[in-house]
Formats: sequence, structure tokens, C-alpha cells
Amino acid sequence: MILIRLDSFKKDFEKLPSEIQRRVEKQLRLFIQNPKHNSLNIKKMRSPNNIWEGRITQSYRFTYQTEGDTFILRRVGTHDILKNP
Repeated sequence: MILIRLDSFKKDFEKLPSEIQRRVEKQLRLFIQNPKHNSLNIKKMRSPNNIWEGRITQSYRFTYQTEGDTFILRRVGTHDILKNP
């Protein structure tokens, strides 16, 4: 699996509190090991662009798209990011 972080993901990440940044990194390591792990709560969004969302914490999410074995990380943050994934 290859992870690509879009600029939007990087900018979102920089704005997160340091504790949440650590949780993001932890969840992404888990995501690389097992994208179907229950704690990630992965689900497809209602979007024509084949965008998926995953859980960081109860209040924080990340969004991504897939192209073969490449996962493109789009956004990370509170539920508000889901309005513009």
C-alpha cells in the first residue's frame, strides 16, 4: 500500500492539536496494516468521486480515495471536513 498526502491533508494536519496529530499517525499506521480494522470505522461517503472516510477519534475523521494499491489522503479534521471531503 502506498499513502499519498494531498496538500489539503497536510494543511489540515498542521492545524490539529498535537495530541490529535499523534492519534492521526497512530490510526494511519493501523490503516496501513489493516484498512478494514474495526476501530477505523471505514465507510464510503455519498460522493460521485469515490471518497471514503475513516475515524481518528469520536470527533475527528480523515477522507481518502483509492487508485489501485495507492491511497490518497484528502482531508483530516473534525466532522466539518466531511462537508468538503
